[in-house]
Parts: sequence; structure tokens; C-alpha cells
Amino acid sequence: MFGLRYLKDVVSLQLDAGKCNGCKKCLQVCPHEVFVVEDKLARIVDRDACMECGACALNCPEGALAVEAGVGCAYAIIVGSLKGIEADCGCGEGESSSCC
Repeated sequence: MFGLRYLKDVVSLQLDAGKCNGCKKCLQVCPHEVFVVEDKLARIVDRDACMECGACALNCPEGALAVEAGVGCAYAIIVGSLKGIEADCGCGEGESSSCC
């Protein structure tokens, strides 16, 4: 695990284990090792490491994963980096900024 964290207990990631077919695509695409596959089923082992990029849900052939991709600062940082612009997640509005 990378040890990176967003905010504790706020990640929107959900797994419906009943839909999981054990294909391991979530493991392959997750950049923060949020998942493991045990007994042929995916399991979330580090929810707070999720940066809500949405790769797992997008690549899950069974629709077993759901996440509100594109929320929060992680998305802004990724988009900013890809586009070569300053990250803007909107949390800097007002008196104090807690991220970016």
C-alpha cells in the first residue's frame, strides 16, 4: 500500500460481492491497491486509499463496483496534471482551502 489517504470514511466506493466474478480487473487498474481477491471474490481492503478515479467501476464487467468518479481533489489533481494546468477542485473557494 502506498499510505496515501484522502479523508477518512468519506470515499463513495461500493462493492456488491454478489455480482463479483473474480476477474481481478479491479486489482489491475487500481493505482492504490484498494482491493484483494480472496476465495475468487474481490474484497475492499483499504477503502480510505481510494482516490475515486473510477477505473475499477469502469472496468468491472459485472457492474459489481460503484464509485462517484470525478469527485474531490484527487480528480482535480489528475485532470490538472494531464492538461498541464493548476488543479482546481473548488475547495479553495472562500476563506480557507483544505486541499490542492
